[in-house]
Amino acid sequence: MNTIRLGIIGLGNMGATHARGIATGKIPGLELAAVADVDAPRLAEFPGAAHFATGEELIESAEIDAVLICTPHFSHTPLGIATLEKGLHLLVEKPISVHKADCERLLAAAGKNRELVFAAMFNQRTDPYYQKIRHLITSGELGEIRRVNWIITNWFRTAAYYASSGWRATWGGEGGGVLLNQCPHNLDLFQWMFGLPKKVRAFCQFGRYHDIEVEDDVTAYLEFPGGATGVFITSTGEAPGTNRLEITAENGKLVYENDRLIFTRNEQAMSEFSATSDQAFAAPAIWNVEIPVNGHGEQHLGILRNFANAILRGETLIAPGAEGIHSVELANAILQSALEDRAIEFPIDGAAYADKLQQLAAQSQRGEKVVRAARVDFAASQNR
Repeated sequence: MNTIRLGIIGLGNMGATHARGIATGKIPGLELAAVADVDAPRLAEFPGAAHFATGEELIESAEIDAVLICTPHFSHTPLGIATLEKGLHLLVEKPISVHKADCERLLAAAGKNRELVFAAMFNQRTDPYYQKIRHLITSGELGEIRRVNWIITNWFRTAAYYASSGWRATWGGEGGGVLLNQCPHNLDLFQWMFGLPKKVRAFCQFGRYHDIEVEDDVTAYLEFPGGATGVFITSTGEAPGTNRLEITAENGKLVYENDRLIFTRNEQAMSEFSATSDQAFAAPAIWNVEIPVNGHGEQHLGILRNFANAILRGETLIAPGAEGIHSVELANAILQSALEDRAIEFPIDGAAYADKLQQLAAQSQRGEKVVRAARVDFAASQNR
């Protein structure tokens, strides 16, 4: 095989963007062979591809070798399972599923079809800033981590955004708010760099800034197995927002903000200095180091390129689909903690959370929203 015939299911903002990139030849070895969407006018933009009204029809066709799923969240699992069972390679937009139990179903299908490539669209793993931060952690350069603080409040969204679709920001249509829509990338990066916590206590506000039923403001406190703690704060209702990641470790403090990566490095590890210094109010001497990083990487195109190369040449996946369960479990735990007003320990009970979500979905206002067209500047929606 020299060319992969790709089918894209869902031509909303993300699906159409991916389709345009592939149709214009930006991904060597990847051909846009088929597209599926319930909205027929969207299909017309891609006359060179086969058209289908549903994802199921596209999967059952003989037009494709691989599928990219870009549909509303709850359909990721059944469409993903159908793709794998049909013997097709699979790439899923974030999140791979809405809740842990559905993730486990999808991963079980992938486990039965190990010869197939299964990847997740975690494009921010291609960002050199986050790659450098992860390297500094895993290499031991930072030393043992004491505390992590990540404030991501530059996900500001308007009322027009939430009114643009009937499924958006509803329990029945989306399964959550900022944690399930905007923050899966951040949650994936969080666990990719620091691992999953052992416990989380979270506080969410539901519809604080918008007329929605899901969370648009989140503050979570996390405890990690090694003793480190963390705070994760996000919102779609603050402007101007902040994106600041601060890591305190034995060898100093690392801060990533406004495209600058600053390492305030201790000349002597803090614990060693504390144990050996005879001065009551002293602190380790420091070096202020700005770590050079060039650009933000290939992002979505990089994941698509890697997916194609994994199929054609066995290249290692940047974002294996099986790792998508971790960010979903983290989001589920944060929401469950807020909904039940208690700390949640890991691993969470996926079935219990699925039952909780089903109860919320049964009361959801999905289908009762007044949907209004909104002007979309997709470039402005990308978190920096």
